[in-house]
Amino acid sequence: MRRWQAPLGLTVSVAMVVCIAAAPAGAGIDETDCVLETPGVSKRHARCAALEVPLDPAAPEGDRFELFVARIPAQRANPQPDPLVLIAGGPGQSTVDFYMQTRGAFGPVRRDRDIILIDQRGTGRSATGFQCELPEDIDFQIAAEGDLGGLTDECLSGLERDPRFFTTSVAVRDIEAVRRGLGVGRWNIYGVSYGSRVAQHYLRRYPEHVRTVVLDGVVPPTLALGPEMAVNAQAALDGIFARCALDDGCAMRFGDLARVFDDLMSRIQDSPVSVAARNPATGEMEETLVTGEYLMGVTRMFSYSDVSAALLPLIIDEAANGRFEMLLAQARLIQDNLERVLSFPTHNSVICSEDHPFDEVENSPGAGDAYLGTSIVDSLNAICAQWPQGVVDPDFREPLVSAHPVLLLSGSNDPATPSQYAEDVIAEGLSGALHLVAPDQGHGMAAVGCVPRLMQEFIDAAATEGLDTGCLDRLIPAPFFLSPAGPGP
Repeated sequence: MRRWQAPLGLTVSVAMVVCIAAAPAGAGIDETDCVLETPGVSKRHARCAALEVPLDPAAPEGDRFELFVARIPAQRANPQPDPLVLIAGGPGQSTVDFYMQTRGAFGPVRRDRDIILIDQRGTGRSATGFQCELPEDIDFQIAAEGDLGGLTDECLSGLERDPRFFTTSVAVRDIEAVRRGLGVGRWNIYGVSYGSRVAQHYLRRYPEHVRTVVLDGVVPPTLALGPEMAVNAQAALDGIFARCALDDGCAMRFGDLARVFDDLMSRIQDSPVSVAARNPATGEMEETLVTGEYLMGVTRMFSYSDVSAALLPLIIDEAANGRFEMLLAQARLIQDNLERVLSFPTHNSVICSEDHPFDEVENSPGAGDAYLGTSIVDSLNAICAQWPQGVVDPDFREPLVSAHPVLLLSGSNDPATPSQYAEDVIAEGLSGALHLVAPDQGHGMAAVGCVPRLMQEFIDAAATEGLDTGCLDRLIPAPFFLSPAGPGP
């Protein structure tokens, strides 16, 4: 039986790189021409290198670890001296992968500035000795029958590197080492989702080297990831259902979606359905037992953007009427993507060091009534009971106080980092901040509508004043699919 669920991690995409040049130990960054590529996306020429850093920051003469770094050159011959460095989410996603999937969002910035990509230690091309093979039937969130405990133990036993040194507090030291190696005085920072946490901690540690910051899908430093995610995901799903109810075509086609969803979840939780479907990898017909976990996973991941949310009513309706092929196909696609691009050990090292120990990870009020239930917290408890706690700076969970120009971006219907999180970060101490909320959007705003232009104008001016943000009010979410052929006329 192939069991499926999405990880706690917040954002994902996929890519690969060729032609990486390594720098000699102890040297600066020696860049060499290379090509970044990903299936289905055009190649990108870059300047690539590998930088050696101490595995343990407290033991600089000890074991070394190699970071992958790529520079996407600016389009102008004489670029601005302050590049933009990107920090991806997850925890556990490769920044190179993220950029390859969303690079159009950073096109306006790249006209005048280099884009710097650093695969955080343990992710993407910076994961030598810190990888573990995951079985095809991995069940990331549901800690049933001891599956996660056994997987966690097996993963730990296969690691060649100490997981205590793969946390945010260590990662920001790596980012600073890259800055020094590149000879950059100050740079601009973009952090998405979990990457917004990394960006904030870098600003706390090295404020003199930061010019501007963009936080997209904001994670407050004071927040423990996990306990609130089920409630946040339910609120986003309710928002999608409410938008469907206000759309004449969607409401007429699908009726009371909330009731249909609840009935479907209850039915397949109690009586999983065996579905015959062709395995896209082998081409063979296989019987798969579709459980409520499949519905949870697809619903959660499709809630992340208005484009994928446009398919949710149709997927739910098809399954409710006994046609599970669409649900199963989407679950397989999502799972295959997650297994390729999200580092399980890095995810665990971050969450189990920075989130799980602080709140004893109890479920938020209302989690029991949410469609994800207690699955996320159950999973954290199973994994973190075995995963070693790593290096965390003493002030890591304190509010960030800064007068730097900071642009915060939120979707009004974000299932992972609701807009209130950004408001909390501003209230706690960002005096030079501006928060923009895109209506009916989900998680990660960089590529949405006029946001690429707004980011470029903010970075150019290094100020939040004067931005023409009225374009956000004109954003229209993707129309709901009323059939597999697409939206109605």
